[in-house]
Amino acid sequence: YPTDTLLPGMKLGWDRTKNLNKTLTSWASENEPSSGSYIFKIENWKVSHGLLISSGETEFRTGRSYSNLVNITETEEEISHSLNITTNVNSISLLQLTFPGALRLIELKGGERHFLFYFPVDSCDFYNKCGDNSYCNTSGNCVCIAGFQPGGQYAMGLTKSEQKCVRKSQLSCQEKEFKKIKNMKLPDTEYTIVDTKVG
Repeated sequence: YPTDTLLPGMKLGWDRTKNLNKTLTSWASENEPSSGSYIFKIENWKVSHGLLISSGETEFRTGRSYSNLVNITETEEEISHSLNITTNVNSISLLQLTFPGALRLIELKGGERHFLFYFPVDSCDFYNKCGDNSYCNTSGNCVCIAGFQPGGQYAMGLTKSEQKCVRKSQLSCQEKEFKKIKNMKLPDTEYTIVDTKVG
């Protein structure tokens, strides 16, 4: 049962045999260790994600940079994220959920702290910031993808975006072209069927 800090060898996520989800919970403040309003949990979607929850609402979803730093195990018994145990006593890594709601990976090495990962980094890290058929660009603005334009009914309450991106023209079943969009965070897989064997 981790509190706000995950140490090497501990596991975050689902123990399916006990139906138990181990999460990180922030402190209430810098000096108050009672439970705060932020929770970092592992969602048991087809491809697991780390979700940062604030007062019951999803604020952020982890991406590739986080996935490259932790060990992810997905079996019939568990879906877990963990840190490596090292034999080097002079270096230890820990994952911490801070009281303002940031997730950070810290390496303690030779009496010094080094921050290896900090999340969220910018406004594009907000969960579903731009809504359907759009993306967040490097300036933090929402832009409709090719073939879509701003319009339609406002999506307040449905997503965090203020407007929807609607199709410019009717969908053509004759077109067999896919648009390549680079440097994008993949969509979440809550309602997706994923074949993990494809690679």
